[in-house]
Amino acid sequence: MNYIEKLIQEKCPNGVEYKPLWSLTAWDKKFNGVDRYMQSKVISYKYYLSADFDKVERENGNILYLATGISDKKRYTTEELAKEYLSEGEVVCIPWGGTPNIKYHKGKFVTGDNRIATSLNVQILDNKFLFYFLQSRINELTSFYRGAGIKHPHMKSVLCLETPVPPIEIQREIVKVLDNFSELTAELTAELTAELTARKQQYEYYRNQLLDFGTPDNPKDDVKWMKISEFSKCCAGATPSTSNSQYWKNGTIPWMSSGEVNYGRIFSTEKKITQLGYDNSSTKMLPEKTVVVALAGQGKTRGLVAITHIELCTNQSLCGIITNSSVLSEYLYYFLQSKYLDLRHISSGDGNRGGLNLQMINNYFVPVPNIKIQQEIVDKLDKFDKLVNDLTEGLPAEIEARQKQYEYYRNKLLTFKRLVN
Repeated sequence: MNYIEKLIQEKCPNGVEYKPLWSLTAWDKKFNGVDRYMQSKVISYKYYLSADFDKVERENGNILYLATGISDKKRYTTEELAKEYLSEGEVVCIPWGGTPNIKYHKGKFVTGDNRIATSLNVQILDNKFLFYFLQSRINELTSFYRGAGIKHPHMKSVLCLETPVPPIEIQREIVKVLDNFSELTAELTAELTAELTARKQQYEYYRNQLLDFGTPDNPKDDVKWMKISEFSKCCAGATPSTSNSQYWKNGTIPWMSSGEVNYGRIFSTEKKITQLGYDNSSTKMLPEKTVVVALAGQGKTRGLVAITHIELCTNQSLCGIITNSSVLSEYLYYFLQSKYLDLRHISSGDGNRGGLNLQMINNYFVPVPNIKIQQEIVDKLDKFDKLVNDLTEGLPAEIEARQKQYEYYRNKLLTFKRLVN
């Protein structure tokens, strides 16, 4: 039996009392109506809009800006620039809409568009304990929206969250354990992330070296450069009408959207269409081992490359490349993957409005060594690719496992037998 278990057995052998969150905490007054909702107490803070804070952010500042984003990157300003926005206290904050995440801070700060809460009595509810508890219930905060009161049931669900209140000695011991555990997890994750970044850079360098066959005008090793149209068939997909449920409901034909090209290797698709939807659109069934290039897409999508591991069809913003026997599809996948920036460069237009088309893909030059050399390159890059990118093996899986281990341990520590009166 560990020390915390002994404390529980000693201090609360019959269970722990649970209370609604509103009865234990005070919330910022910007929460319209929170002062009259369930008798919640209020605290007052002033808020920077992100655009306003950008004007006063300083690298050498000592006043933390509690941003709404999930990023761990710290942003600061100075006490002089913070002026009337400067606040101080021990607080827990939740972004007002957007990606749910919980932050804890003790000291001086300014805040963005967060909902600020603090314990009414730290001898009853420790703020750091509250922080860890809310972290463990993050899924219940995914619908946290603006407003409060009867017209905003999502806020009601947060304020009514049943919160365990074990004796303060137990809370503080749990905080001490989780502080140490989270610090160790953060250090290990940082080390693994740094290693993963280094491996990715190493992989990209190695891949580019293996695939360096000069240029079409100045080829190396007597390798022939060929247009994709000379060894492949290229085709774009289509989208069955989304207003006709018969084209989508209970569909069985995998249909790939533009965003899914980010996965690299496609083993399944989020959406499926019916045979009727397929027959009434110009999308085309692509065989397994088809190379898929994103012709369009917001942000970084355009120019990304994937390879299919199932038969599927695609939308109109994806180009499927079906190679003949002279070029291995895996080889083409790795080569085009290495040409991401070049594919974006040749796109028509500029910025996010640029786009590729079938003619550009058909006319794109690719070095074509003999099949044996292609296979050797693929075998070498497969090993690197598995280590760096596979979510079930290698470093990404280890990083995810560390985080899951921490979450499991945290949630176990914060689960208590409920006291029955």
